[in-house]
Amino acid sequence: MEIREVEEALRQNGALQVHIDHFWRQWILRKAPTARTPRLPLSVQETAHKYKDELNKLAEVVEECSSSSDGTRLVLKLHDGQLIESVILPRGGVCVSTQVGCAVGCVFCMTGKSGLIRQLSDLEILAQVEIARRYQQIKKVVFMGMGEPSHNLKRVLSSINFLAKYSGISYKNLVLSTVGDRRLFDAIMASKVKPALALSLHSTFDEKRKQLMPNIQPMPVADMMAFAAEYAKAGGYPVQFQWTLIDGVNDGDEEVENVISLWKGQKAILNMIPVNKIAGSPYERPSEEAMLSIAERLKKGHVLLKYRHSAAQEVEGGCGSSQKNRRTSRIIKCREVPAFA
Repeated sequence: MEIREVEEALRQNGALQVHIDHFWRQWILRKAPTARTPRLPLSVQETAHKYKDELNKLAEVVEECSSSSDGTRLVLKLHDGQLIESVILPRGGVCVSTQVGCAVGCVFCMTGKSGLIRQLSDLEILAQVEIARRYQQIKKVVFMGMGEPSHNLKRVLSSINFLAKYSGISYKNLVLSTVGDRRLFDAIMASKVKPALALSLHSTFDEKRKQLMPNIQPMPVADMMAFAAEYAKAGGYPVQFQWTLIDGVNDGDEEVENVISLWKGQKAILNMIPVNKIAGSPYERPSEEAMLSIAERLKKGHVLLKYRHSAAQEVEGGCGSSQKNRRTSRIIKCREVPAFA
């Protein structure tokens, strides 16, 4: 089920745009109708109730793992039985999935081990935000869960435009994460809505990036940096680059020197994040001493750096940890919250 399908059905039964706008705001903001809410024409009410029921069935929480300090990981079952994960982050954020599985095949990421199973609809992406609002107020949405957003571009951009219009979340708090794709770059440059952008770097060497992310679209790192500068100017805020540090793989002196060279004249932010340790994976994070040494060298090289550990690790929801059909022993029953009525 897609946004377009619902809106067409409502219009065919006499709904005006003002009715459609209130319908969507009630859903995504979880707001009950008030005396000031425009009443739907009688011809529309039956269709609206039908789609309210369908929206409630888009995704169901089947597992929940919570930590008071590190957020909540949710396993959601979709209408066809497929499972996805979203993570409710501290301080009002939620990380959402855009696909079931992933085709990029990052060697340090568990999500891609099963490959791409199917795309999520725009409403299945948005349902993760609606469900997260049952737990806390949502001020930030990060498109960084299962899947590569550029491989489901039309639906991801549809969900971003929807959130910009109806959720009250500012553009810079809608964070689109991608390995880098020219189609995505062209689309967001042409869009009035300019989400914050997070680019997966992981190496400054083109060949090594390809080894770490085997199925990415060929794009030189230099081209990504050039686009980042252009997009930052158009959007009014800096692009973020993600650098997952892996011991003995992408943490050497040449990488550090290349980063310093690439960042000359750039206002981009480099997020330096040690790889998440995953059972069965051969990849290890560098020692804390080594990572602090790299961070110090980068700061001296005038790189705008954020050195942090991936969020939601206590609940196994850190970047690259999502995996289909996972089970955990730390399950807390989802608290009862009324559905969209």
